[in-house]
Amino acid sequence: MKKWTKIPDIELYSDGGAEPNPGKGGFGVILSYQGKRKEFFQGYKLTTNNRMELMGVIFGLERLKTESNVQVFTDSKYVIDGITKGWAEKWKKNEWKRNKNSPAINSDLWDRLLNAISKHNVEFNWVKGHAGHRENERCDTLANIGLNSEELIEDVGYEPKEIYNIQNSPANKSFTKTKKSKIKIENVGDECRKCGELVIKKTPKKKKIKPDQSYYFEYYLFCPSCKTMYMTEDGKREIVNENKLFE
Repeated sequence: MKKWTKIPDIELYSDGGAEPNPGKGGFGVILSYQGKRKEFFQGYKLTTNNRMELMGVIFGLERLKTESNVQVFTDSKYVIDGITKGWAEKWKKNEWKRNKNSPAINSDLWDRLLNAISKHNVEFNWVKGHAGHRENERCDTLANIGLNSEELIEDVGYEPKEIYNIQNSPANKSFTKTKKSKIKIENVGDECRKCGELVIKKTPKKKKIKPDQSYYFEYYLFCPSCKTMYMTEDGKREIVNENKLFE
């Protein structure tokens, strides 16, 4: 007779970041099982906020040696939305392209995360960052320990040419655009040109249409992180002037 074994219930807490972005980075992870905890951290020479958020979750899942029920807790909507809204799966089916002309950024880590998830029963939970959540605060501390350690490693899959080279000048906080600045933001799930967060769809508040107005936007794309708005042709609606219908 086959011996029955219960699938373990694991809690995985993760946080990550880079200073500046891009710059030195690190992630922190806590794995908890039946009151027992293990803590991990790692630092990188050059990476981004989003890559560290992804790496934290990946690292934690890859530490599990048997199929588990895993509750993942992270303050990264970039990670959560990419999985729960099916964007990563879609990009993978499209050979890691967001659309015809735009590659999916961080595809190496998204693929690795999908593979890690496939071995477990994973549920994602969002927690507000820097809001007193004990484990999230601890993971933030661990990420900073990693970032400031002397044993920084290479982020092998990171491609700096695909994102902004941000200059953290206190005087003007200016930044230099790279190839990513030329990528059009057209669809839900595209990555914001400024910060790399996945954009969502928003409906603007209804406003009175002006007599000389020829169009309006039924919706726009919005970055929940840096609050940048993107108006798209698909969201644009022409206003038909009834007085000119038969001219």
